[in-house]
This record gives sequence, C-alpha cells and structure tokens, in this order.
Amino acid sequence: MGAHSDPFRTGRQASAALVGRENPALGRCHKSRRSMSRIPGYLKLGFLTLLPLLALGCSSSTTPWTGAVPKASCSPGDRTESGLQGQTTPAERSSGDSAQGYNCNLVLVGQYQGEGAKSQGGPAYLDNCAYYDTNNSPQQQHKGVVVIDASDPAHPRASTFLTDPVMLDPHETLKANAQRKLLAGGQNMGPGFAVYDLSADCTHPVLKGSIQLPGSSGHMGNFAPDGLTYYLGQTFRGINGFMYVVDLTDPSNPQQLPTWQFTGDGRPHGLWLNSDGTRLYAGQPGLFGDTGSSIGPDGLVIDDVSDYQFRRPNPQVKIVSKLFWEDQGQVEEMYPFSKNGHQYVVSTNESGGAGGAGGLSAACSRGASPYGYPNVIDITDEKNPKIISQLMLEVSAPANCLLLVNDAPDVGGATPAYNVERCVADSATNPTMLACAFQNAGLRVFDIRDLYHPKEFAYYKPPAPRTAFLPGSGSWAPGRDATVDRLAGYPRFRSAAPGQLELWVVSDGNGFQIVRFTKTLQ
Repeated sequence: MGAHSDPFRTGRQASAALVGRENPALGRCHKSRRSMSRIPGYLKLGFLTLLPLLALGCSSSTTPWTGAVPKASCSPGDRTESGLQGQTTPAERSSGDSAQGYNCNLVLVGQYQGEGAKSQGGPAYLDNCAYYDTNNSPQQQHKGVVVIDASDPAHPRASTFLTDPVMLDPHETLKANAQRKLLAGGQNMGPGFAVYDLSADCTHPVLKGSIQLPGSSGHMGNFAPDGLTYYLGQTFRGINGFMYVVDLTDPSNPQQLPTWQFTGDGRPHGLWLNSDGTRLYAGQPGLFGDTGSSIGPDGLVIDDVSDYQFRRPNPQVKIVSKLFWEDQGQVEEMYPFSKNGHQYVVSTNESGGAGGAGGLSAACSRGASPYGYPNVIDITDEKNPKIISQLMLEVSAPANCLLLVNDAPDVGGATPAYNVERCVADSATNPTMLACAFQNAGLRVFDIRDLYHPKEFAYYKPPAPRTAFLPGSGSWAPGRDATVDRLAGYPRFRSAAPGQLELWVVSDGNGFQIVRFTKTLQ
C-alpha cells in the first residue's frame, strides 16, 4: 500500500480558473488571474466569494455574466415546463399534470418499465443491449441487473437478469468495455467483484470470473479504456480512503493489484481515464460542513496512474493537478472528450449546495448553487485545468435559490432535487451535444458547438410514477406519491436510421426508455 506523493502544484479555486477567451462576437475577455492582481486586497475576499456563482461569459465590458444557459426552442405539440428551467412546479405536481411528463424536441418511441430501476446504477451499454441496476428489494419478482434487448427500439424487452451476489446490487460500479466486450462491477458496500463476457451475445452475458477484495466497500468505478484494468472507488472517500484495482488481462481469472491509499487529495467519487489509461480524472467530493467521507475539497484531481497501467512494481499514484470550487457539493463524474484538438472533462454534481449542512435554505444564505450543475473544464494543459463554461439550468442558479425553498415534499417522499449526475457526449471527438441526467429535472441536452457559450437544445422528463408499485425503483417506498421521476444514469446517443438520432435512458419509475429527436441542430 502506498501513500500519496506530493502534488506537482497546489489546487486553485475555480473562481481563479474561470478563463476568458477572445471571441469576435463578444470582444476580448481577460484571464481572471490577471484581473485579480488588480483588485485591492480588502476586496479580494468578497470577489472570490462571488466568482464561483458566475457562469462563464464575457462581453465588451469584460464582465462575467450570470444565470442559466439559454432555454431550448421547443417544437409545436411538445409538453413543456411552465416554471423555472428544470423545475416541476408545485402546481404541476399537485394537479397531476406531471404524471404525463414533459418533453422538448424529444419523443418517447419505446419503453420497458419492469419493476422500476435504480437509475444511477449504470446504465451500461453494448451494441443493442443495455444493463441497469435495481433496488434489491425483497418485494421484487426479478432482482439484480436487468439486461435489455433493444434490437427493436419500439419494443425493448428484458432478456435476462443477472443475480450473482455482486450483480444483485453493483450500484454505480456497473460498466461495460466495448473494446473487450466485458461487463463488470463491484458489490455495493461489499468485497465482491465480477466480470461478464458479452462477446457471444450481449443479451445473455456469461459470468467469466469473480474475486473477493478483502476490505473493499464498492461504490463507483470504471475500466481503463483498453479493458485490462478496473479501478474501484469506495463508499468512504475521506482522508486515508482506498482505491482497489483489478487486473482483467485474463477475465476468467481476475487478479487484485496493490491497493492504493489516499493520504491527501485525489480520492475519486466518480472516475474516468484518458485514452491511454495513464491519467485518472477523479471527481473528489466535498460537501459543505462535512467532516467525514465527502470532506473535500470539491472538484477535479488529475491522478497519474501510469504505474498501474504499465504494471510496474510497487505502483504509486501521483497528483498531476487539482482544480476545486466551493459553490456546489458532491462532485461525481469527470467525463472526458476532445474538441478541435483540445482535451476536456465535464463534471457532474449529485447534491449541489442543498446537500451541505443546513440544506437548501443554508445554501441560499451562503450564495451557493442550490443544485449541482456541470462544469466544462479544459485539461489540454493538464497541469493547469481551467473551467471554460458552466451548464447551469435556472434551477441551478444561485439567483433563483429562494424561489425553490418552499417547494413541498412528496407525500411519503422528499422535495424534488435537480442535480446533475451524469453527462455524455454524442461523440468522443468533436461532439456537438452533451446529454445530461439531472435527477428530477430529467434528461437535458445541450448544444456545445460553441463550448464557451453552450445552450439547451432539448429535454425529456418522464411521467411521474405517482403510487405505482415499483419495488425495483430507487425512489419507490410504500405510501409514497411520487410527483416526479428520477433520471440519474448515463444516457446513450444512438443512430436508429439515417437522419434518426435517439437517446437511451433509464429512470427510477419508468425503467428503460428510448427517445428520439424531433429536431436537428441548426
């Protein structure tokens, strides 16, 4: 077991890393570091407090602009939101209107509801198949991971269920590797790890190998892109927490590599890796007021995991760089993509300011974002990552925080939460869209052709399940009247036919769904 090496540089607040770029339409923007040097010392503290609340933007006056991304322009016949962007209003919920769902430039074409889903448990995808976790309730008829055959998009069906001890609840560790056609996961809050072979028939995975990882309590994880290594994050993500690493060179005989202990920063909640598997992009969580697992700081840490990738003896994890922010709460993902020769990650955050001590009211009081939103981060210079844009909805904006504090909870349930848990791009290289799962705000799709000035393009909020009996749902409880559904897992872009682009999603109450775009980017 190793200990953290010293970081190559210290982390900086995101407020000092919001960057301006020259844009003919907006005039010249100046780097905040240079601007900060001109601010009198007695004003800097207040200015640093304000800056994380400002969505990146610039104008001829070089003043950052605040607020949400521009709303989508919806198509005739769409059932659109009536409140803040992302919100399901108290009136929509209490009247029963939310039971019909809401959509903008996306329509439902196929669904398998089953007994509901734990939507953040995957989904994982390969070819015409999807895989997602369920709630492991004793009331379920079919426990474990649901395997979906979506070869007929209008009539997706469950082909089988994976019920080995790990797949009864792999939580957020469930991942597929397309290169090697493997499906793997770690046991939720337990030591098990299992890997399945999808190569013969993705609709009927074959258990290839399993291993016990003594002391492990699996939570989130991911493959290296080559499929030879799996990194397993843990339930405890505080100081002196661990990361378990599994060698999958022979999937029928998984081998545990030396476990790494983090004595400082670099502790992953969600994690992704670069294309050659040498850099791990760790979403390190930091909830306001937390003194335990999510102790923070909150943000991105780029870890050098070359020693593991190349199977060097006594492998060490070294910190390349850090970038932290204070206006959100429980960072998760750092999803990588490239555009125009630059490398980026997009962050997600499952709790926002409302997840911190004192809840939503306290978040409003300290000027935090009420709910989590994505940051787009340029990591081309990996030692100096910079936030270049923020994908806020109106429900994410600190200016709207007080408008949400009086939203009533569901009968037998909680108040709606509009945090982003997952984002994926329509292409790993030069993408034009990002699709993000925003919990009770549903699926949101952003136009990122101009990464510095993103805008919303489409959304889909599944129908509220209300009192339906769905024991496999992560949101279901006896006596609950659910006036919103929760969509928290990975979307998937999929071309159905020439000119027909679809998104595959899973939500707690509505299960697996395929939605199709009714409009193209103009």
